[in-house]
Amino acid sequence: MFLGAIETHFKSLDWVVVIGYMLLTTWIGHALSGKNATIRDFFLGGRSLPWWAVSGSMIATEISALTFIGVPGGVYALKGDWTYLQWGIGSIIARFAVSWWLVPLYFREEIYSPYDFMGARLGEGVKRMVTGLFSLGAILGQSVRVLVTALILETVTGLPTNTCILAIGAFAVVWTLLGGMRTVIWTDVIQFGIFMFGGLLAFGWLVGHLGIDTIWQINSAAGPDGDIDKLRVFDFTFPWDSPLLHYTFWVGVIAMPFQNFAAFGTDQLNAQRIFCCGSEKDAKKAMIWSSLSLLTTLLMLAVGSGLFAWYAVKGLTPDEAAKFAENPNFVFPVWITTVLPPGLTGLVLAGAFAAAISSLDSVLAALSQTSLSAIYGREKLEKEADGKRMVFRSRMAVVIWAVILSGVAILLAGGYAQSDNKNLIDLAFGMVAYTYGPLLGVLLAAILPGRRNIYGLYAGVAISIIIVAWIRPELGQILTAMKLTGLADILADIRPEIAFPWFYPINGAITFLGACLPFGGKLSTTAK
Repeated sequence: MFLGAIETHFKSLDWVVVIGYMLLTTWIGHALSGKNATIRDFFLGGRSLPWWAVSGSMIATEISALTFIGVPGGVYALKGDWTYLQWGIGSIIARFAVSWWLVPLYFREEIYSPYDFMGARLGEGVKRMVTGLFSLGAILGQSVRVLVTALILETVTGLPTNTCILAIGAFAVVWTLLGGMRTVIWTDVIQFGIFMFGGLLAFGWLVGHLGIDTIWQINSAAGPDGDIDKLRVFDFTFPWDSPLLHYTFWVGVIAMPFQNFAAFGTDQLNAQRIFCCGSEKDAKKAMIWSSLSLLTTLLMLAVGSGLFAWYAVKGLTPDEAAKFAENPNFVFPVWITTVLPPGLTGLVLAGAFAAAISSLDSVLAALSQTSLSAIYGREKLEKEADGKRMVFRSRMAVVIWAVILSGVAILLAGGYAQSDNKNLIDLAFGMVAYTYGPLLGVLLAAILPGRRNIYGLYAGVAISIIIVAWIRPELGQILTAMKLTGLADILADIRPEIAFPWFYPINGAITFLGACLPFGGKLSTTAK
């Protein structure tokens, strides 16, 4: 295998640090996991985990390697700035809403997932549907995060992308099987610490070598004509003035609260952590304090500005220029590899590698639990919770989902290589746009009082997914791959212009209104 100039900076000592870190983290996670003799232990950690550990786990899962390289890469890009921070407003609003409204509802019953709650209110058919929606969204969204980390490893080690994806999947399976949610959460806490260490180290190094004034001046007057302010935070452009603009104040305060309410209230990846707390009070604290993830985003935005200033002052080698022109997301892993001393490079990149695995093992545990609940039903799951057979099935489900997710990540890697848009954050959030709106609509139909039209609910979900498929680029890319270029062109010509964050409230409303139709379907009454 041929190694370029970047890969040669990744030394044997870095490999030793990466492998040693992964083995040490695996051992610590297993030692802290305790026994998992029952399904309750495996999926809920026995509901005995401290709130601060759960909160740290939520942050670690949320930020992942996507934040580690996607945020600095977004700032470094030609027109990049800090406007992504506006999305944090909606995130904080949603966390408080979830803690105030949903946590008490979920803790009234002994449930394993929000889908158990929706199924109890709207029927087993709806439960199976929302479980399927979650599975689809988890596979699409998490495959992006796996791809992100594979890109890091490929950049700094020279290993093929597919090999990196399979290595990430293998480690995630081991971590999940060793201890269920206890291991997942405790390893998440460790990854969060290393992640923050890497970010603070990088920013401190950049400030120490350049000075904060230099970083500020270069970023505030960037671009060929000095007319780009990369430190800009707020953009008050109205949606009708620029329909495709994602990072605006209005998207942050109107659309993103819906996205985050769905993410923390209906996505088992996050909701499962709520159920691991010992009490409603602890679950509320875990949810609210996870808002500190915004500080992590702020740190990585600062790193992105520091990197832009670094290469403006130091210049680029031909290999670096080629890498960054191909994809600005390479900027942080390349800087780590070429600037930090051996050993330290391995530690920081091991943290990024482990951050991706912490996200992946979380989603594997969530997919395993929800699929078993949908297949066997909640009653049988609880009845056989103490049996070795059901625990074995849960472990097999983890392996099966890992294979599926890794396969989708490999397919996504091929499509991403051909895509013109290299913004990884847009890709990750755009992929879950297919399912978050419908899940939110179903949740509202289950919570709010009144009679529900189940067939109307199904229709609302189907219409919502079709709308996203019509407007998002993935369907056109699939048609092009199938040699149906003419049909893909027709679809592109009639596609309306709308930023994907607006799918969350719009599709949530479509799904909920479908459930409220007073005619033409089976009616169900939700609890008041």
